[in-house]
Amino acid sequence: MRPLTAVLTLFIRSILFLALVPSPVSVVAQGPVPRVGQGPASLDSTQRPSRTTTIGPRGEHFAVRVLASHLSDPWSVVYGPDRYLWITEEKTYRVSRLDPSTGRRQVVLDLAGDRHFPRYDSIGEEQTEKPWPEGGLMGLAVHPGLLKGKPWVYLVYIYKFQGVDSLGSGCSLHHRGCYFTTKLVRYTWDSGRGQLVDPVILCDTIPGSSDNNAGRLLIAPVDGREYLFYGIGDLGAGQFDNAGRPNHAQQKDYYEGKILRFNTEPDGDSGLFDRWIPNDNPFNGPCQNAVWSYGHRNPEGLAYAVIDGVGRLYSTEHGPYSDDEINIIEKGKNYGHPLVIGYADGNYDGLAASVTNYKDVPGRWHTSYPTIISERANRKLLGADYRDPLKTFYPNSNAFLKKLFVYNRATGDEGHWPSEAPGSLAVDTSDAIPGWKNSLLMPSLKTHRLIRLKLSAHGVHIVGDTLTYFPRTGRIRDIAISPDGLHLYLAVDSSAFTSVPSRAELRQEVYRGCIVEFTYLPIPPPTSSIPAASAQEARRARPCDNPNLIFHFGTSS
Repeated sequence: MRPLTAVLTLFIRSILFLALVPSPVSVVAQGPVPRVGQGPASLDSTQRPSRTTTIGPRGEHFAVRVLASHLSDPWSVVYGPDRYLWITEEKTYRVSRLDPSTGRRQVVLDLAGDRHFPRYDSIGEEQTEKPWPEGGLMGLAVHPGLLKGKPWVYLVYIYKFQGVDSLGSGCSLHHRGCYFTTKLVRYTWDSGRGQLVDPVILCDTIPGSSDNNAGRLLIAPVDGREYLFYGIGDLGAGQFDNAGRPNHAQQKDYYEGKILRFNTEPDGDSGLFDRWIPNDNPFNGPCQNAVWSYGHRNPEGLAYAVIDGVGRLYSTEHGPYSDDEINIIEKGKNYGHPLVIGYADGNYDGLAASVTNYKDVPGRWHTSYPTIISERANRKLLGADYRDPLKTFYPNSNAFLKKLFVYNRATGDEGHWPSEAPGSLAVDTSDAIPGWKNSLLMPSLKTHRLIRLKLSAHGVHIVGDTLTYFPRTGRIRDIAISPDGLHLYLAVDSSAFTSVPSRAELRQEVYRGCIVEFTYLPIPPPTSSIPAASAQEARRARPCDNPNLIFHFGTSS
């Protein structure tokens, strides 16, 4: 045991460390929240940011500060052409615009009035059985021509619940699903008024659920023209309260379990919604079809990069009880779910993409997912359009999975299994951080860290080690990179757990409900430059104003 004086010295040094460079940053917008038709929100007075440093596994030093706090589950953070961060909040349905140089944040749109069901998550289980959808206000994309005559911002959010007026949970009997509806909308940025205005609906009949809604939006070019891509999950059809809901991930005329592609501006088609669907989408027929690729489970990450002169669309998606995936998305291709999980390596042979103990759901594993007799046979059956993942995480063995399935079927207990639950994806193509060029950056919701994976020279393979940065940050939902490559912006959930928390999630995370900036420092800061601070200043510098935080300084993994 250390002597008491040594412990006190260590504690005092930690307090002093919290009061680093006194650069002013405002972290929370105060005052009235504007709705469409009102003026911009008033902004709070300047406050001292929380600052510290952290060290990566290759000796990279980063300065850390909280740019925004007290957010209601920030879902998207996007670095716009205007050099502002654009942020969505899942639960409050607010869109904000944040100046990363000052931390000043302005709420530019409040969509709560277009959510036609209550905040079931805040009512409490003792008051209602009705579910909150996975997501809410989700993806955001800013048109690259925002300052060049195309001032458009795209949003996707869940706005209807079929069971809002029903008794009980409002979900279908026999676990056949909780049915929500999702809307994809384009807004116009009015810089003079500081508001998003003039909504135009691209599609308002997208199916939604209490589970696996995905929700990521991305604008990326195809043959020199910008398009809007949208990753939508399989709606959890086959698990939990959706255990008996039909799964359509393999059916190309359904939108669930797909990557969708829309026009960023209407084409010449006469149909009100057809004009938003590209005429060269792969599955157009008598009706226009937004499907770009299919066979996805829950693709929450989308990123585009040009590597070795070729532009590619990358995605991440959640696996069921193993095999979180990174994929290269190609037009019209099939990514296997729910017939092949991860690689066709046989670890799901005799199993399915989920399992329940609901006896009223037929089948060996009480799920609408088909039983997988052989992954290799399924891969062959899917034919030339099938694509293997670029990488999977934790391809748990058949023996491990079978034991988990049998236990779940008998007890209803989901148990625990290793996974990452990737929240998003970015590609760093800059030279700013040595060794980082052409790296995939994948935030983890489950292990509370950022993962870096180096791509090959052609961008079609992963080479080198899996590297961990910023451990115990919290549930990282999204990531944005500044154009110079020096700054990373992480959106961190307000909640601490997934729907089925792992043992790793039971530890204390550092941040909640925040936008956290990590700035690469080419020259590590001298420890002698740390200023003294009063106890009051140290308390004010705590990330996200959480009095129960456990700090990590100079951490490498």
